[in-house]
Amino acid sequence: MESEDALACLGALSQSTRLETFRLLVRHEPEGLPAGEVARQLDVPQNTMSTHLAVLTRAGLLRSERLSRSIVYRVDLECLREMMLFLARDCCGGRADLCQPLVAGLLPCCPPEKAAS
Repeated sequence: MESEDALACLGALSQSTRLETFRLLVRHEPEGLPAGEVARQLDVPQNTMSTHLAVLTRAGLLRSERLSRSIVYRVDLECLREMMLFLARDCCGGRADLCQPLVAGLLPCCPPEKAAS
């Protein structure tokens, strides 16, 4: 991922409704959610949600698919992976042992407090 791509992703996530939308869709991977259901769950008007979904899609964080009369949104997990790698690539000067708490905190089975013991 290039710096400009990372900036687009981070910019899209820097607004509270878009961040909550992204987090909701992450929880619903891999099936995704229809746009109307995203709006309902977050209590956001559908036309406003449509704008937020478009911003996240243009940044590359979401993909959409038309299913009958609905548009289902899913997180682009490859884009998320690339963004996370971009942010952490130079972590701790390349010393993996120093980054271990960060990596362990990403895994539900190994929160940082358990990994440290």
